[in-house]
Amino acid sequence: MPRFIAPDVRVHASFLDAMKEFVEEGAGERSLLLHEMEEFAATWHRPEVFATYVDRLNAEPLEETPRIEGWVPSTTLWYVEGDIFLGRLAIRHRLNPFLYELGGHIGYAVRPTARGRGHATAMLAEALPVARGLGIGSVLVTCDTTNVPSRKVIEAAGGVLEDERGGKLRFWIRTAV
Repeated sequence: MPRFIAPDVRVHASFLDAMKEFVEEGAGERSLLLHEMEEFAATWHRPEVFATYVDRLNAEPLEETPRIEGWVPSTTLWYVEGDIFLGRLAIRHRLNPFLYELGGHIGYAVRPTARGRGHATAMLAEALPVARGLGIGSVLVTCDTTNVPSRKVIEAAGGVLEDERGGKLRFWIRTAV
């Protein structure tokens, strides 16, 4: 049964396969991983580089972790079934102006060969208690205006449409039950 884990080197091979799928697909879901792909794609295959990448992701929730200017602390969770990487989700601990307008608290991506099986819906639902545990009472989740599957995922999680800005639909979801 699929579940969230903290990023872990044990899914290295499957992670690489998933990244290849994202690259072959083109931009789309890749935007969540774009920065990481630009930095690591040429060297992710090396176990020591992948281990460094995993360590960095697992340090991102800490306020004192060095990060790119303007980025906020975030918790990254990988959605796996056994050692098979199915997708990832990031919870940004607070909103800066860019995230408030376009990015939101939560971003998620499901590898292309795992789509259409309810993984994104399960991931977003399972992320809400995690966000609540971080002290976030309502999360902002956005999607492209043309991304009907993502809109359905957000609405299934209780997303209430606030508005459209910059080609993004902006939804709020209460994390409290």
